[in-house]
Amino acid sequence: MVLRLENIEKSFRDSEGVVPVLRGVSFDLAAGQTLALRGESGSGKSTLLHIAGALEAPDAGHVWVSGKDLTTLDDRGRAEMRRTDIALVFQQFNLIPSLTVAQNITFQSALSGAVDRAHVEQVTDALGLSSQMKKYPEALSGGQQQRVAIARAIAAKPKLMLADEPTGNLDEDTANDVLDQLLKLVAQTGAALMVVTHSPAIAARMDRQLHLKNGRLT
Repeated sequence: MVLRLENIEKSFRDSEGVVPVLRGVSFDLAAGQTLALRGESGSGKSTLLHIAGALEAPDAGHVWVSGKDLTTLDDRGRAEMRRTDIALVFQQFNLIPSLTVAQNITFQSALSGAVDRAHVEQVTDALGLSSQMKKYPEALSGGQQQRVAIARAIAAKPKLMLADEPTGNLDEDTANDVLDQLLKLVAQTGAALMVVTHSPAIAARMDRQLHLKNGRLT
């Protein structure tokens, strides 16, 4: 299994006290498998994705990525996992405005010292970005910027890709095209993919669907 979550618990504190967000969440995700995580706003979807992506630590439970228990790692160890095994794509593109498209795409893989130029070329060709490589993010459309964000993630050859509403800022046609390319590239690389989405149409294209309600899987 690329991803395994076991009895994940997470709470936050607000002005009224402790608010449970995740209550004993457990599931597995294998290499090459795609999963949609659905639920109402506030159900804990993004929190669960952040925990799976080594951005947050659970209050209880265990998270394994590529056989490593993230809950035993310190901040440096979790950061290393995000460089080498985990890639994240968000609704906000999070591109670095001072870097060109080419530099943005190779940014994560360069941090791990493992830029595969042939792989980058394949990914950028598949996403229709070859003619945009010398441009800066501000010169791109929203759809192109999201393609760059996806290319950056895939260029790092992650074992686990996590996407939080990755087409939420795109029109329907562009969103469908970006999703087509994302699924195609994930299939080619064998990465496991978890997508947080409100969209039944996007969820229906994944191998599996899970639904979060009041912090529990239903």
